[in-house]
Amino acid sequence: MDILRFATAGSVDDGKSTLIGRLLFDSKAIFEDQLEAVERTSRDRGTEYTDLSLLTDGLRAEREQGITIDVAYRYFATPRRKFIIADTPGHIQYTRNMVTGASTADLAIILIDARKGVLEQSRRHAFLTTLLRVPHLVLAVNKMDLVDYSEERFEEIREEFTAFASKLNAPDLTFIPISALLGDNVVSRSQNMPWYNGSSLLHHLENVHIASDRNLVDVRFPVQYVIRPQRATDPALHDYRGYAGQVAGGVLKPGDEVMHLPSGLSTRIASIDTYDGPVEEAFAPMSVTLRLEDDIDISRGDMICRPNNQPHAAQELEAMVCWMTDASKLGPRTKLTIKHTTRTARALVRDLHYRLDVNTLHRDEAAQSLGLNEIGRVSLRVTQPLFVDDYARNRLTGGFILVDESTNNTVGAGMIVDAR
Repeated sequence: MDILRFATAGSVDDGKSTLIGRLLFDSKAIFEDQLEAVERTSRDRGTEYTDLSLLTDGLRAEREQGITIDVAYRYFATPRRKFIIADTPGHIQYTRNMVTGASTADLAIILIDARKGVLEQSRRHAFLTTLLRVPHLVLAVNKMDLVDYSEERFEEIREEFTAFASKLNAPDLTFIPISALLGDNVVSRSQNMPWYNGSSLLHHLENVHIASDRNLVDVRFPVQYVIRPQRATDPALHDYRGYAGQVAGGVLKPGDEVMHLPSGLSTRIASIDTYDGPVEEAFAPMSVTLRLEDDIDISRGDMICRPNNQPHAAQELEAMVCWMTDASKLGPRTKLTIKHTTRTARALVRDLHYRLDVNTLHRDEAAQSLGLNEIGRVSLRVTQPLFVDDYARNRLTGGFILVDESTNNTVGAGMIVDAR
């Protein structure tokens, strides 16, 4: 059974948390004591119905204000698929939280209030999901019950958003009219919208094809740890040398010829081990241990790839960076630590080319720095070669984080556009 990771986004009060609560409730993924607690809190607050948004809005400040602040992760499963949900906030001051939640998502659900239509925040989140290369986008037009389930209103919003999406790189876009509060078109088809011929939201989530979204062509295996048990009591483990990590791309099989970077030495895979025993092939995003036929000096941060299909070994990077702290700004000559796959190096910001207005897509080339939640294109120089691909080709080997050297806090996230 495969796993679908999806994020919800949208403007404030569009019903993101209520939608997730409805999905959890209707798919029977809530324990009785959780439901009782939500019902009790709803009664205490004087609401006439069970407020399902309380299932995800767990922070006290979130419940007091009725908004989402942090990224809340929830898990549920149906007979067809397992799901990991990231409920991301809609406010502009929490853009960094939205970037965090969507960065690993296979699909993003952008909610739009049927009464308000496509707002500035809706456009911003649509842009961010395409910037983060989320392969599938679902536009859920929520609160259809408040516009009398109007087909005309739904079509207006569809046309307006389609026109905006034409400026973005949105490969797969689906529109679904729903009512998260009442459950219309969330888990089962609604009787109130006979004019809608598509599937319900859960049916779409269960059946959307994600296997081909991952890069199965370019073999990329960043080494995370070298396993050397050296147990004298077990002859089989005395000389065991395995290289553990998560497959970032491609398919690996025993007998395949592979190359180690940075040495450039070639060898073959002897076996692929997992916690459950040896496997005949490994692919993204499996975590495995590779055993090689030859003893090569390999350590954490190195890369295993194909001899004729190598990543760029680059020290000059062009990247889109989202700045995530208000303690400092990102500008030319800023020194940071960069963490890319399992490799860590020091980085210097060479230049800030422009700051991007995520609402209008305008490029401010006069910008001197990036502040909290701002996104811009920068040039970086790193102290040692990183083995990278463009983010558009591989999200794992094309993404990195920036860490403040003095506080060790993560202060930025980047997506590689070009490398040399």
